[in-house]
Amino acid sequence: MELEVRHLRVLCAIADAGSLHKAARELGMAQPSLSTQLRRIEQTLGGRLFTRGRTGSRPTPLGHIVVSRARPLVAELAAIVAETRVAAARAAGGPRLRVGATASRALPGWLRRLRSRVPSAEPTLQMDVSANSLLCMVAEGRLDLAFVHEVEGSPLRIPAGLCVRVLVEREPQFVTLAADHPAAAQAEVRLADLAHDRWMIDSTVDGEWDGLCRVLREAGIEPDLLHGDYLTAYSLAAIGEVVTVSQPTARPRPDLAIRPLKGDPIGVRLLLAARTAAELDNGSSELEEAYWEVARQAPAYQEWLERRATGRPAQALRVVGA
Repeated sequence: MELEVRHLRVLCAIADAGSLHKAARELGMAQPSLSTQLRRIEQTLGGRLFTRGRTGSRPTPLGHIVVSRARPLVAELAAIVAETRVAAARAAGGPRLRVGATASRALPGWLRRLRSRVPSAEPTLQMDVSANSLLCMVAEGRLDLAFVHEVEGSPLRIPAGLCVRVLVEREPQFVTLAADHPAAAQAEVRLADLAHDRWMIDSTVDGEWDGLCRVLREAGIEPDLLHGDYLTAYSLAAIGEVVTVSQPTARPRPDLAIRPLKGDPIGVRLLLAARTAAELDNGSSELEEAYWEVARQAPAYQEWLERRATGRPAQALRVVGA
C-alpha cells in the first residue's frame, strides 16, 4: 500500500475529531471501513498512530509527527483545488470579486455566501499574514475587499482614502495549550500560571510579536518566545512543548484546550476595507453572518460572550474611516 493524499486527510480528520466514530461521520464513511483503513496506514508506516480508548482516539508520538507533516500537505492540495476553480471561472469570463484576508475561520462561510449571492461570480481569495500588505493591495486596486485584524497597541497603516468598517471592535485573543496542562482545568487562565511556559508566536503576522511581548512584560513575565507558524505552534502545544495565542473562534480539538485569558489582556480589532463604501456593501453582511456562525461553533468563545452578557459586539458593521 502506498500513502495517498486521501490517507493523510483521514489521519487529520481522526486527530481533529478525537474519535474514529466522529471522524467517520465527517468523512462520510462507515466506522469499520475507517478502522480498516487506519490499520493499513499504520502497517504501511510501521507503527501505531493513535491510541484508542473509551475517551476517544489520541495521536501517539509517532502520530503527532505524521499528522503535523500531513496537515500542510492536505491544506496545500485544498488550495490547489480552490485556485484551479478560480482560474477556470476566470477563463470563462465571469465577473470576480477579489477578496483578501488574514487567517480566520469565517473565510469559508464568507466565500460560500458570496458565491450563493451571485453564482456566476466566483470570488478569488488572496491570503497574507500581513494586514498592511492586504490594505495596500486594496488601495492599489489589486483587491476589492480585505478582511484583516489589527493587534491592539500596533495600529495598521491604513492608506489614505481607504474606507474601513469594523466587524468587531475588540475580539479577545485566547490561549491554546495542551489538554492536560494544569492551567487547562481553569475556565480562565491567568498569565501568571503560564510564567514558566514557552510561547510560540508567528512574528511575520503584523503586530503579534510586539503585542504579546508587551502584554507579558506588563505582567512581569520575561517571555521565552519561539518563532513559528501557528500550524506548528498548535502541533507543539498539543504535546506540551509550548503555549500559543489563538483566535477565540478556533476549532476545538481533543488534544488542545482553548481558554480565555483572565482580564482579556490581548485583543484585536476586526476590519473590512475597500476603496468605497459601496464596495464595502458588496460583502459586509455576508462576512458578519459568517463570523457569528463560527463564533457560535466555538464553545469557549460562546461561554465568554455569555459570561459577559455582551451578545454580538456589533449588530452591523460600523464605518470608521473613508
